[in-house]
Amino acid sequence: MAKGIRVGGPLGPFRDGVEEALRELKYSEGRVAQLLLLTAHLSRWLDEHGSGISDLTDQTVEQFFVEFRAHHRWCRSSRSLAPVLAHLRAIGVVPSTEVEVAQSAEEEMLASFQRYLRDQRGLSETTIEAYENYARICLRAWWPDGQVAPKELGAADVVAVVRSGVDVMRPPSLRCMVTALRSLLRFFHATGRTSRSLVEAVPAMASWPRTLPPPVSAGAAARLVESCNTATVAGRRDTAILTMLTRLGLRAYEVAALDLDDIDWRAGELCIKGKGGRVDRLPLPADVGETLVSYLRDGRPESHHRAVFLQVRAPYGAFTRATVAGVVALACDRAGMARFGPHRLRHLVATETLRSGASLSEVAQLLRHATVNTSAIYALPDPVAVAALARPWPEVTP
Repeated sequence: MAKGIRVGGPLGPFRDGVEEALRELKYSEGRVAQLLLLTAHLSRWLDEHGSGISDLTDQTVEQFFVEFRAHHRWCRSSRSLAPVLAHLRAIGVVPSTEVEVAQSAEEEMLASFQRYLRDQRGLSETTIEAYENYARICLRAWWPDGQVAPKELGAADVVAVVRSGVDVMRPPSLRCMVTALRSLLRFFHATGRTSRSLVEAVPAMASWPRTLPPPVSAGAAARLVESCNTATVAGRRDTAILTMLTRLGLRAYEVAALDLDDIDWRAGELCIKGKGGRVDRLPLPADVGETLVSYLRDGRPESHHRAVFLQVRAPYGAFTRATVAGVVALACDRAGMARFGPHRLRHLVATETLRSGASLSEVAQLLRHATVNTSAIYALPDPVAVAALARPWPEVTP
């Protein structure tokens, strides 16, 4: 089908390379043919407008699709050409989308802050992104003209930026901003941008005991797993993901980050990359191992990715924490339950472990919490779990 599609114009010499690249991404025969046909239309359009391959920018592609959609309804989005353009950029015949723009003082400061959080603090990319967003709010409140000058900061400025957030942020968001602010002030002091630490100037936030929603029942978790159709590739993959979440209490991003080298079949262990660059080895239960074997042997697509869990459609990208959450949400729909996130299954593991008689320190070790206090939060909404922690009242003998 694809072999009969000819590409003239400026993209003609690269037609075979595009086809080979698409096949390496494991696109179906029909999809390869469709993308080659679209490439042929684009090449003809460039030729008609007197443009060459060096003129193929994102703006040019958008302009092509504006005209193309007026006469063809089978392809509606410019994103369709993304794998074709990626190949042409990789071989250097199409200009890169990256344009060097002089960074402002604010952007340079935020970039340095990011590197500090990543290299010195070992924070996850999600946390770094959140801290950067809050840091940007602080920088713009202090220096609206963009002339960042940390040496001029004083305690009054620190208090003022927190007060400015009180009226516009909900308490959880405000507490997150305060945490990011403390990190930003430590960064200023650690890198010599301020002569003294201003962390103590950050006002203390009101704190209430953290509560969690009631845990998912073990029966409900079982229904999630049973809702997967193991006759399909997606079903075998989702069964493995849900079994890992309900048996090991992994975080969504830990499941997404799992790669083939993290499974030690001989030792029966999993290597889990957690918060702050922490790496732990967890035992691989037999039922978890069986679902993984079923997926890896008869389901996981061939790919250059080392990630365990991949999309079921080409180009077979690796999972993210969002796609893991999507697996849980769709399983809730199939099981006829209100949707909830993967962390509720981590909550389930904690409460079930407490109910079985484990101590808080053992739960903290299983869930890889930094302190036992974090694990104790999981017991608060569950009277049965709290009762399991209660010690008998000491008897007084006369």
